[in-house]
Amino acid sequence: MKIVVTGSGGLLGWHAAARLHARNCAARFQGAPEPFKLMPLDRAGFSDRHQLNEALSGAEAVLHFAGVNRSPVEEIEGANVEIGETLVQGCRDAGVVPHIVYANSTHAAADTPYGRSKRRAAETLEAFAPRFTNLVLPHIFGECAKPDYNNVTATFIDRVIHGRKPSVDPDGIVHLLHAGTAAEAAIDAASEGLTGAIYPEPRAMAVADLLAQILRFYQVYRDSVYPDLRSEFDRDLFNTYRAALYPQGFPRPLALNADPRGVLFEAVKGGGGGQTFLSWTEPGVTRGDHFHLNKVERFLALDGEAVIEARFLIEQHGERIQHNIEAFIAIDVHVDLEALVPERLHRRRKIIRGGQPLPFVTVYVAG
Repeated sequence: MKIVVTGSGGLLGWHAAARLHARNCAARFQGAPEPFKLMPLDRAGFSDRHQLNEALSGAEAVLHFAGVNRSPVEEIEGANVEIGETLVQGCRDAGVVPHIVYANSTHAAADTPYGRSKRRAAETLEAFAPRFTNLVLPHIFGECAKPDYNNVTATFIDRVIHGRKPSVDPDGIVHLLHAGTAAEAAIDAASEGLTGAIYPEPRAMAVADLLAQILRFYQVYRDSVYPDLRSEFDRDLFNTYRAALYPQGFPRPLALNADPRGVLFEAVKGGGGGQTFLSWTEPGVTRGDHFHLNKVERFLALDGEAVIEARFLIEQHGERIQHNIEAFIAIDVHVDLEALVPERLHRRRKIIRGGQPLPFVTVYVAG
């Protein structure tokens, strides 16, 4: 299916193009034909008749994200309608009647210059295309959004990163939808032939709560702690925050803890519990020699050789269990908390042998 993505340089257009590309990559990996022929069309393409004709020739679907939401009042009233009319004429010139998925706005219901502009553009496109999808979108946030460009999320993130206090409406409510979710809805409508009005479900959030969430991300992530990301919304908002840190925010130095035994550094911690750290132990050195009552722990050897020894806690003459390990072998060291009897409580000792230093990655899954 040949799909034209208008506004490909914008937030929604970029996310749609990225997801179409991802589906093509997945098909290639499985040895299947690519399902989509992606044709990006930026704003300049609407002013170039040849480029517009080339993009639309043979098109089966158009994801129409191109539009204007920032202009003087006297211009914005007709701007989106004009873009829609140019698209319709381009389709006629190319001899195609594609399925048009239009990224409309919840503001289209309002009697404002922008609302009327979006509403009239939708009417123009629907009058032309027998297969028309009116994708009505709320406030969109996501990676690559521009601050100070009618995007409160991107503006808040920018202010927090640069240590500036944003202006907040204490009574404001914003209805949020990730650009990737909106893009997927548009792609599904085109590929599955869905027509009519589609209203993706947003997350309603107080503006003050949105800022508070972004501030929490800032506070924990600067210490290499990942917040709890079990919610898809939190994951998407956190990724939006992280994307705004590039390129100035990376790479990040890690604190090395060195002594005669070797070197250890923490790579990352999880807000829901757990951490990952790497240690480099010199030959002949013993590390560990302690126990935990409630951790899930795994040792991964990356290079060299070692012995990991587990012995029963409290019982002095119990059997000792030794594991000889080498690179790319994992050992789980655990405690069974169900009974809390001595023979089920293990004490761990790592004894490093051989002539090569041994790096360990230790993952604490729960803490």
